[in-house]
This record gives sequence, structure tokens and C-alpha cells, in this order.
Amino acid sequence: MIPAKTTPRAVPRAASGAAPRAVSRAASWAAALGALAVLASGCAAPAADGVPSPGTPVPAADLTEQDVNAWLDGLVPAALERTDIPGAAVSVVHDGELLTARGYGHADTGTDGGEPVPVDPEDTLFRVGSVSKLFTATAMMQLVEEGRVDLDTDIHEYLDFTVPTEFDEPVTVRHLLTHTPGFEERVAGLILFDGSEADLGERLRTDPPEQVYPPGTVPAYSNYGNALVGYIVERVSGTPFEEYVGEHVLEPAGMTSSTFVQPLPEPLRDRMAGGYEATGTPAAPFETVTEAPAGALTSSATDMARFMLAHMEQADREEELLEPGTLEQMHSPALDADSLGTLAQGSRMTLGFFEEDRNGHRIIGHGGDTNYFHSEMQILPEEGTGVFVTLNGSGNTAMASHLLRLDVVDGFFDRYFPAEEAGGGGGPVEETAAEHAALAQGTYVSSRAMHSTFLSAIDVLGETRVRALADGRILVSPGPETFVPTVYEEIEPWVWREVGGQSVLSMRPAEDGESVEAIGYASAFTLLRADPERQAALAVPIILASVAVLLVAVLSWPIRAVRRRVLSLPARGRDGRLARVLARVGAGCALTALISWAVVIVLVLGFQEVPAIAVRSVQGLQVLGLLAILPAAWTVFHDVRHREGWKRWVGSALVLAALLGVQWFAITFGLLSPSVSY
Repeated sequence: MIPAKTTPRAVPRAASGAAPRAVSRAASWAAALGALAVLASGCAAPAADGVPSPGTPVPAADLTEQDVNAWLDGLVPAALERTDIPGAAVSVVHDGELLTARGYGHADTGTDGGEPVPVDPEDTLFRVGSVSKLFTATAMMQLVEEGRVDLDTDIHEYLDFTVPTEFDEPVTVRHLLTHTPGFEERVAGLILFDGSEADLGERLRTDPPEQVYPPGTVPAYSNYGNALVGYIVERVSGTPFEEYVGEHVLEPAGMTSSTFVQPLPEPLRDRMAGGYEATGTPAAPFETVTEAPAGALTSSATDMARFMLAHMEQADREEELLEPGTLEQMHSPALDADSLGTLAQGSRMTLGFFEEDRNGHRIIGHGGDTNYFHSEMQILPEEGTGVFVTLNGSGNTAMASHLLRLDVVDGFFDRYFPAEEAGGGGGPVEETAAEHAALAQGTYVSSRAMHSTFLSAIDVLGETRVRALADGRILVSPGPETFVPTVYEEIEPWVWREVGGQSVLSMRPAEDGESVEAIGYASAFTLLRADPERQAALAVPIILASVAVLLVAVLSWPIRAVRRRVLSLPARGRDGRLARVLARVGAGCALTALISWAVVIVLVLGFQEVPAIAVRSVQGLQVLGLLAILPAAWTVFHDVRHREGWKRWVGSALVLAALLGVQWFAITFGLLSPSVSY
């Protein structure tokens, strides 16, 4: 459920569903560190005339079972071996029927004992992560179709508890389905590994995320928002969510091997594929997704094909999930310029699906990740074609599973639905490109972020920089869907396309017209202009310099004799000793707190529970570092007043400045936030 990662995937071409990025946690960190590397290196822009141009379009291959099987057989096994991903399953639908379903590699590698078990596309079950959200949205649209839910009514009309909000505009079901309710990200307890069952209502009531954006205005992927959709289904129908979806979505679609129930029912348990970090590692425990509507579905490749067919009007089926008019409504962009402004000119969410354009064809779909399973579903509704791919391992690099999925889905559409004409645009819109590029220049952070908690500190690792080039193009470092520095050109006012590629950005200017405030991409994701004081260009040098000074000071204080001999300093008197001792203790606490925060954040991003008392203890160390500013300031005053010599008062001043720097960082990035939620 880590969302998707991409275009109709759920995280920017790199992440996915339940967990935070879009990518799995490893890919998220890789993307963040990559962004930091770009900042550190300055990443020069490639010359404009060096940008590759799109190639000449090639004719489409025949979309037949024989051709697809041959193509997949030549692609997937080699990719699994290259990436150390144990197994994969792929299904393709076309013209109202299952065209093919293929299994590759192993559902059970035998690492834990026993014989290896190959993947069977019909029998082997996978966790599909945030692709589950499409089933939740389908269930909701059934209730909309029946008139039991109104898309534009305040969600509190359907809930039995109050979701805290900060804006006058009510949150509606439409907002939830389009990832625009305005919630910040939360990850605590999102995935459990102890085989326990989760109470959806209790999960949603307990410590909900803060609302940080006005509803309908800022796409910010939200597992919590989608889980609310599922809970509304439960409340309105009077049936537990898992039961409702099973009876009204899975059964009518013919998905007899699929369930939202956790842990798995006994008849399905032995068919579950093991989840692996990589080939050769032990299988991981079953993952319980606490916000089940957002990512708890277990299914097979052929069952997922049946769901794709259920969303195609061309399919011949006895029982419809939704009437044709409701399907069309669900598959159409759900917000317009009245809410999104000029962001609406780019890709937008439908009522549950991500939407994108590839080779001139409209695609709807979703991607999803848990810690160990990675899936992608994409549908061409007008052509009656869809492809689904799922993996049971993350692979040997942070981006391995993401890139393999793209190889399959993008490769499929490039092979069977190529562009009819050479793409790449006809050059910038000269009248506006240079002006808009200049307004866009600056530093941005993701809207899918933790604003009110200590996890806001990771913002410094995930910045995106936009630089205006001399020819009216922009260099985005890293590109939000490419993860490498990417050049974009304006193809219409406020809409930019990757030069030589297909990634599209849309921009929304600030009200004063002096800058761009938001950049939209991949339907449910937005880059927001970063506050100057929170930018890595300021924060990283301050915290690194502060840590260096405190580290040198703490290490040097115990070896007084050496210090005095090297610096030719006389022994200090007892006057001011207490202040010096308190400053030293505070400096040690500040350093320990920073190290502890790093450990806590790594554990949290790995879905390991960190007790509140542990976070409070780290905050306690941080407070001691804060209080040490007073004795450190007194020490500087004492050294100057008593003419202790420039070496001593400069050293004392540096320690004071370092303590101030650490505490500025702590306050700016929420390390001292009253809430220890995450």
C-alpha cells in the first residue's frame, strides 16, 4: 500500500502505497539521498542542444497471446535474475477477455527449508499494496450509484467520530478519493508483523493526522484518507468493510482467490507467496495493514485480470460492478480548475484511479507496495486493454522492483500502443516559457510529508530544485518521476513535458504572481515551494557545522592537559566552573539527541514501532541541550570579562553558536514538537 509510485501508480515513479514515497522505504531513502547529492554537487545543467530528441515511432506489434507470451518470456526471467527478485506474475486483458497470464520465478524459494515452489499466475497469491485502493473506491462508487452516499457531502455525515480539521471548507468523499483532503502523512503502526488483527475504526480514531492544506487544493497522497473511504463504506452499508468488498466487489468480479481479510483465511493461507527482500533471504512474516482499505488486498494475477475486465465496458460479464455511466464517472478526472487552479492542466486523479498519458493514449491505474510485495496495474479504457504485474521481492537495489515494473508496463504499451507520431513537443511556448521558468526557479518539497512531527526533519533529504535555463526550459533536480536531473520544456502555459520523454508537470502560480507556489505531477503528488529557513542549503551547513564544533569540544574537554599544552593555556580558576560543566553536559546531550533522532527515524521508516517514551526521552536530551545555551552564554561572558584570552573566548563562542545551531534545527524541524506521533 505504500502507494503507488508513479503515474497511475501511486508514488512518483518510484514508490508506492502504504508506506511513505511513493517507493518502498529503501527506494524512498535512495530518492532522498539522491536529491541531497544533487544539492551538494550543484548538478550542472546539460546543454540544451545536448538533449536527446524522441525517436521515430515504430509500428505496433500484434497484440496476440503468442506475441505477448514471447515478449514477456524474453523480458521477465532475465530481469528477475538481474535484480534478485524471487518471483513475478503478469496478466494481460484485451477485448473483454484474459489474453494471457504468466508466472515466473518462485513463490517460495526454499530458503527456509522445503522444496522451492514456482509462481503460478492462477494459484499463487500476492499482496497488491495500494492497488487495493481501487477496490475501496469501487465499493464507494456502488454506494454513490445507489444514492446512499453523495460525493460532495461533508464526510462527517457518514462517520461516528470527528476528524480534526483546520479549514472552513468541509472534507468530502470526492476529496478522499482524489487525495486532496489536506492531511499530512503518518506512518506509525501502518504495518504490523505479529499476525494480529486490526480494528479499522479504532485505527482511524486514534491520533489522526493533522490537516495542513485546504481541502481540494493540494494533491497529497494519503493512506489515511483512503482508509476513511473504506470506513464510510462500512458505516453506510452496516457491514464490516472486508465483508462488504468481498460480497459486492470480489464475488461479482469472479475473484474467488482474493480477500481483504487479515490474517488470511485458512483455505488461502497455503497459496500465499513468501515476501522477500531478495532471492536468498528468509521469507518475511505476513504483513498486517492496519488501514486495510488502503492496502490489505491479497490476490492472484488472474483475479486481478478479472477486476480489470470488470472496469471495461467492452467486457462481456454476467454481473456488473458498476453501471456504464458510473464507470465513466469513476474513470474521469474528478477535480477541475475551480479547486486545483492551473494544476488541473496536468494529470489528475479520477475517483480512485491515477490518470496519465503515454504515447497519446489515456491510461488509468494504480501501483502499490508493501515492504516486500510490489505491484502495478494499468488500463487503457478506450482500447479495452490492461496489464497487471506483481513481484514478491524488493531486489538488490533500492529501485529494482520499481524499474522492473516499469519495464513491463511501459514496455507493454510502447510495444503494442506506440505513439503514432514522433513525440517530444514542438518546442517551448516562447511567449510564456522564459517568464514561467524564472517564476518556477527555486527549491521545493513534497506535499506528502510529515509537517507536525519530528519526521519533518527528513524534508532536508528530499528537496527538489528547479533552475531556469537560458533557452526557456527548466532543469528539475531530481525529476519527480525520473529521479535524475531532467530538463522540461513548456508545451502550453504552465504545463511542462520532459524533453525526450513523457513525464508531465503542471504549475500553479502564487496569488501575487511573483513565483510558482506548486508543481503537480503523477496525479496525486505536488511539489510545494520550500520555506527559506527549512531549505537544505541553509539547514545542512548549520547542523553539520554545529555537530562538528560540539563533537570537537566534547572530545577535547576530557584531555585538559593536552589541550593546555597545545594551546598554551593556564589552568582555569573555580570561578564560572559550574557554568562550564553545565555547558559541557548540555553539549553532550545535544549530540546524543541528534544521534538518537537518526536512529529513531531509521526505525520508523522501516515500520518498526518506537515507543512514545523513547521519543520523549530523546526530546528530553534535546531540551537539556537547549537549556545549556544559558550556561554556554554565561561562559562566553565570563571569558571575555575576565580576559581569559582570545583562544578561550573564541572556543566558548563557537560552542554557544553550535548549541544555538542545533536547537534552531530542532525547533525548525519539529524535534521539540509537543506531539510524538508519527
